[in-house]
Amino acid sequence: MSETSRMDREFLKSALTLASQSDVAHLLFISDVPIALNDLRGRKCRKKLVYAVTSDGVASELTARKEKVVIIPAYDYSRTERVKMAVLSALAQGAFKEGDMVLCLTGRIGRGIDTMMTMRIGGSLDDRVAIEGVKLGDQFNSQVVDALIQLALQIGQEGFEGHPVGTILCIGDHNAVLEKSRQLTINPFQGLSEVERNVLDPKIREAIKNFSVLDGAFIIREDGVVLAAGRYLAASDDNVKIPLGLGARHAAAASTTASTGCIALVVSQTSGAVRLFKEGNIVLELHQTARRT
Repeated sequence: MSETSRMDREFLKSALTLASQSDVAHLLFISDVPIALNDLRGRKCRKKLVYAVTSDGVASELTARKEKVVIIPAYDYSRTERVKMAVLSALAQGAFKEGDMVLCLTGRIGRGIDTMMTMRIGGSLDDRVAIEGVKLGDQFNSQVVDALIQLALQIGQEGFEGHPVGTILCIGDHNAVLEKSRQLTINPFQGLSEVERNVLDPKIREAIKNFSVLDGAFIIREDGVVLAAGRYLAASDDNVKIPLGLGARHAAAASTTASTGCIALVVSQTSGAVRLFKEGNIVLELHQTARRT
């Protein structure tokens, strides 16, 4: 047995021992290569095990074995982002709940497990935001919403080339939103395949950062496919009221979410704050602790 494989087995053995501790509620194993049954035999942590895989075939095999399984996108995420995506999927499916302690095992795709993290669900701002995203409704993909909230926070903090920018990200009910808006500039996402313009792909989120300097809103389907950038949203509903001090961008988002089934994330150019609108109201408000200048 090679030194590397011996180290891998010892790492897994130590992780399974730790997962058997009473204060660990779940063991989240993020890999398309399941744990060997011999390694699980007789271990208390087996009942806590939740697999996160990218392959439908592997998911079917594990489901047939009566294992708990969630599916995550197969994009080239960092280890931390892969854990976040897996936790979101588990939250959306009711496998985890607020307050649970989760031990997570992950690594690079195709290279085995090399990283262990522990987290308490709801114990950090990211987790609380994720839980709020899950509560928005079954029509919204929690992974998409969370990815876009994190992206909006980055836009608010970093701006573009040192200059503050503001923008609107509309998610869901895309046909109605497109009907109630008009194109202000050339749509940079037109002509790309759906796989090439999904916000779950880190490269597309980077592109949205760059295109956030364009006037207008991004229109995004519930599954994360970006349909358009640079759309003008009219603040046409006079019955919608927004807090004093918020401008036309927030008014447009409030009006659009009041008259359609979409939700909208607004990044304030002035403060970098991110506000989530639903049905004309602010349901989540996140302020920056610092901004890059």
